[in-house]
Amino acid sequence: MAAEGGEAEAQQKEETKRHTYPLVRTSDMNDELKTECMELCVTACEKFSQNNESAARMIKETMDKKFGPTWQCIVGEGFGYHIEHEVKSLLYMFFGGTTAIIVWKCA
Repeated sequence: MAAEGGEAEAQQKEETKRHTYPLVRTSDMNDELKTECMELCVTACEKFSQNNESAARMIKETMDKKFGPTWQCIVGEGFGYHIEHEVKSLLYMFFGGTTAIIVWKCA
């Protein structure tokens, strides 16, 4: 029985492990823009950890102010996407385990 308890505890610890660093899945942004966008996404997701809509709004509004209008953003879990975007303006990343963030600029 003690072995079962130890296995269950180890399994629970394994399940709760999440990466807490930003993990870029796809990006065609230049390094400077990508770094700034990633930092903004992390800040927004930490600030609005329970409200993906507010995090997406913060990212979109900040990107519009810094880099001109027509930026779009989706923050959430379990979604697919197919978009058309301007060249050198796409970032698709994960943060906090399962939260996906996609930021792009459209014309």
